[in-house]
Amino acid sequence: MHFLDQAKIYLKSGAGGPGAVSFRREAYVEFGGPDGGDGGRGGDIVFEAVPGLNTLIDFRYAQHFKAPRGKHGMGRNRTGASAKPLVVEVPVGTQVLSEDKEQVLADFTEVGQRLTLLEGGMGGRGNASYKSATNRAPRQHQPGEPGEDMWVWLRLKLLADVGLVGLPNAGKSTFINAVSNARAKVGDYAFTTLVPKLGVVRHKGREFVLADIPGLIAGAAEGAGIGDRFLGHIERCRVLIHLIDISGTGEQDPAGAMRVVEEELEAYGEGLADKPRLVALNKLDLADEELVAGFAEELMAAGAGKVFAVSGATGEGIEPLFDAVLSYLPMKTATETNAAEIDNDEGEEPGEWSPI
Repeated sequence: MHFLDQAKIYLKSGAGGPGAVSFRREAYVEFGGPDGGDGGRGGDIVFEAVPGLNTLIDFRYAQHFKAPRGKHGMGRNRTGASAKPLVVEVPVGTQVLSEDKEQVLADFTEVGQRLTLLEGGMGGRGNASYKSATNRAPRQHQPGEPGEDMWVWLRLKLLADVGLVGLPNAGKSTFINAVSNARAKVGDYAFTTLVPKLGVVRHKGREFVLADIPGLIAGAAEGAGIGDRFLGHIERCRVLIHLIDISGTGEQDPAGAMRVVEEELEAYGEGLADKPRLVALNKLDLADEELVAGFAEELMAAGAGKVFAVSGATGEGIEPLFDAVLSYLPMKTATETNAAEIDNDEGEEPGEWSPI
């Protein structure tokens, strides 16, 4: 399944049905009078957050959504049927923005959440409603009110409990593959991860959703590399894991790598710089204890709290890291209820991580 987190769509609610012009035609009734019914109401445009979706790819192929119009009124004072609402199903975590992206019209954070964004037009009045003591045979009627229309942007912010950040080649893909049911691409080159990945982690009887986003580089806030567009997917996370390659050298040494990512988080804003972060030195299997201790001291001197030494390849050190993660999560996370519904590319069942 392809990943798409932004889409522009056109919405139009249904117009109301026109009222009818009709007169009674019955034997032996000389002056039957008007009996034209009112038109039915047009269909609303309703958004609903549904489980089992984590991409907006469907909106690449269907971009126009028009609700049906109401039925016209009929004789014998019959009111036209109102049209059913058009329900647009979106993933949990979707925001609906105005065309200029300046206003958030809706934010869907829970399964089953519904919102009527555009209301259908009212049905027109039939001629029966115009009858009066001075107007015994009216022939006027109303057309139905037109529906509303607008262009909107859909923006998906994945719902995850924990976000995974770091420079390219920090080992994030290997890490999330090892600890969750995700099947992220792994390669010995930068930017193997081009779109965010979600994985369900099970640890000590608890579940939480881990989100891996494409790596950040210096200048990402100005568009360097893949840019910082995907940082929106970790805005809702309760805690971030900053994964740092212990084998980095030069400007990519652990302290420098931490500084680059911290600066990009701060430049992006949206409260990311204020989120709690757990710093993890990855690729522990490629370093000795003395090197690990030295880099840990440098990171703490640069502002990190406790530093965890881990290896995504062997699983070493992951248990204490996840113990710390659980301390930031409530007893039952919002995503824990429907965590098993998160899809992975291979269609496999969620796996369970156990320390090696």
